[in-house]
Amino acid sequence: MGTIEVQTEQEMEKRSERVAVNVTPNSMRAALKQHWLEYLMEAAELGIFMIAACLLAAVIDYSASPVRQMLPNDFLRRGLFGLAMGLTAIAIVYSPWGKQSGAHFNPGVTLTFFRLGKVAPWDAFFYIIAQFAGGVLGVVFSAFVLGSIIADPTVNYVATIPGKEGPWVAFAAELVIAFILMAVVLTVSNTERMAKYTGLFAGALVAAFIMFEAPLSGMSMNPARTLASALPGQIWNGLWVYFTAPIIGMQLATSAYLAMKGAMRVACAKLHHQNKKRCIFCEYHARR
Repeated sequence: MGTIEVQTEQEMEKRSERVAVNVTPNSMRAALKQHWLEYLMEAAELGIFMIAACLLAAVIDYSASPVRQMLPNDFLRRGLFGLAMGLTAIAIVYSPWGKQSGAHFNPGVTLTFFRLGKVAPWDAFFYIIAQFAGGVLGVVFSAFVLGSIIADPTVNYVATIPGKEGPWVAFAAELVIAFILMAVVLTVSNTERMAKYTGLFAGALVAAFIMFEAPLSGMSMNPARTLASALPGQIWNGLWVYFTAPIIGMQLATSAYLAMKGAMRVACAKLHHQNKKRCIFCEYHARR
């Protein structure tokens, strides 16, 4: 009987350890086991965004493209490209995947909500890894489909590089647009009657920034998006700009929002929360 009691206690201890692993938000294994699907969604979302960017650039800007011949004006082509990419961003936010993962597809966005206490540490880590991996794979896939077209100077792997004014102007421009984007996202997503339109606002800003800001920095706002083009194309011009300015700009916007509204006015890390999809961020908040 004594032996049976000892074995039972040991089994109970092992079961307790397994349960603790499954519910502890700081466990890497638990995060992977429970949220791997959201991580894959984040990777796919930026991958799709980059595929769209590469294919659209080939159609609109490639030197031999009929569209380029019909629209020789750079501003008009940039406007068309911006509109298409803005609609792509909106489609991703409101897609089933975007509704479930929160449609960050940007390390700056994930770090913002992590700072606000809305994303678990391991979820933030794997989201960022997934975003970088998904973006690179999207451009690699596009290179396979487009062949030499993607390396043509008019397409250039849709790389984001500083404009003629140089890296410091690009840095300032990236900081400003990242600040505006995050300020709008935080304000709209936490205004009850407007929250469901957050993706529309974000997409509209993407379109506008491509149209008007792109000549200064290429319009990245996203370190993973920039590396996605830089790595396959071996294009490293001003890489530091895109790994610093977007993050700083979004963090400054977060500080401004907190100063005006306070942390309690931030509901969730999803860009679209008005759906029935699982929310790993609300689960994390409940555990805390």
